[in-house]
Amino acid sequence: MTTVLIADDQPLQRMGVRMLLEGTPGLDPVGEAEHGAEAVRMAAELHPDVVLMDIRMPGMDGIEATRRIIAAGGRTRVLIVTTFDLDEYAYDGLRAGASGFLLKDARPEELVAGIHAVATGDAVVAPRLTRRLLDAYAHQVLAPAAAPGDPRLQTLSDREREVLIAVGHGWTNTEIAQRLVLTESTVKKHVGRVLAKIGARDRIQAVITAYDAGLVRAKS
Repeated sequence: MTTVLIADDQPLQRMGVRMLLEGTPGLDPVGEAEHGAEAVRMAAELHPDVVLMDIRMPGMDGIEATRRIIAAGGRTRVLIVTTFDLDEYAYDGLRAGASGFLLKDARPEELVAGIHAVATGDAVVAPRLTRRLLDAYAHQVLAPAAAPGDPRLQTLSDREREVLIAVGHGWTNTEIAQRLVLTESTVKKHVGRVLAKIGARDRIQAVITAYDAGLVRAKS
């Protein structure tokens, strides 16, 4: 059973999501928060697997709430749900530690699939879309490139470094397998080891690390 905390300042939005989750086997909505501060408090009390986090809420917004929940170091993962597909706040949320984001007009099955993906450590946003969106806002939300001796990279093998660069380019596992002449199962193992070694929670955070380390450059 995957437990979910819903954080949104709109009562109808919370009610609709709760009804969806209650009617979906394997998902358990354990609470609702009206603003960021309440989301942080309830996440600490309930330890949900996933928090569905709105961005724009009164008082503490979803970005700061995400940062605090992730900084607490628990198992809880955050899925940002935003109104705008090119909302720079969503990128701030990714940098704060969110595992991805969806639009509020997503179909019910997309939201359910997103929750399951985040709960199992995957990214919600498709790799190719992640790359395009990061390209659009890299100059605003990505830190300056790290020095070549970035310690996050020192433990990677040559092959793992290649895989990280490929992930940074937004390639899917299938594309990586084709380009590096590997099986998809081998690529999946490499990706898992890369995430563990660089301390990335999911694929999106690995893309950000690739940018930060200067392995991938944003388009001008």
